[in-house]
Amino acid sequence: MSDWRRAVVTGASSGIGEAFARRLGADGTDLVLVARSADTLQRLADELGERSGVTVEVCAADLTTPDGCATVAARLADDTAPVDLLVNNAGIGTSGAFGSIELQREVDLIALNVTAVVRLTHAAVARMRAQGRGGIINVSSLTAFQPYPFGANYGASKAYVTSFSKALHTELAGTGVGVLALCPGFTRTNFQSAAGISRTPIPDWLWLQPEEVVDEGLAALAAGRSVRVPGAAFKAWAGLTKVVPDALIRRALASVGHRRH
Repeated sequence: MSDWRRAVVTGASSGIGEAFARRLGADGTDLVLVARSADTLQRLADELGERSGVTVEVCAADLTTPDGCATVAARLADDTAPVDLLVNNAGIGTSGAFGSIELQREVDLIALNVTAVVRLTHAAVARMRAQGRGGIINVSSLTAFQPYPFGANYGASKAYVTSFSKALHTELAGTGVGVLALCPGFTRTNFQSAAGISRTPIPDWLWLQPEEVVDEGLAALAAGRSVRVPGAAFKAWAGLTKVVPDALIRRALASVGHRRH
């Protein structure tokens, strides 16, 4: 049985967001599913409602736009059917030398990965503090722990999300509202192809399944953690970034980035 009565999940139409929706629905949590594609969301909503007996709302919104964020923020602030869990999962990546990528795509990345997270978290915190309970999972990335050559804007956006989440975790201590930065490494979703990242240099054994990421994220939030890196190999990498000189890590990542492009 879930600890959560109703959850908003952004980027719910595929990948980690869909895995969150399926896991929470199976646990009995009512859902508000957010993504751009209303048709895809409706199919998932119908399936989860029939299979799990939960109430599933569909909220089609483009979170790169102020109007899209305002729609979801209004739902988070709604007192008639309160939300006690927000999963800020929607995000995009860019891959390649900065300056070679279309500027609008880089601007959209910041709008979705950073601005939307801030706007929705702001709406959620106000409502959750008032009700004395709640949880927020901001899906960040392993790239948050070091600069990321050939993915500079993406890595910087995730560093923001992780720092923001850790600070809020401390600010909200004692209020009944938990905040977690969930920082997965390579996960088997369509994210890499959408971002133009080649999977070729990455060995199969390193890849996580979305369900593993979701399980670790929900467990870490329940345990009151501020950050969780799923997977033993990726935990080790995050640890190395604390002791290995930053310049060495950047050179290693740049070498991998060269081979991908």
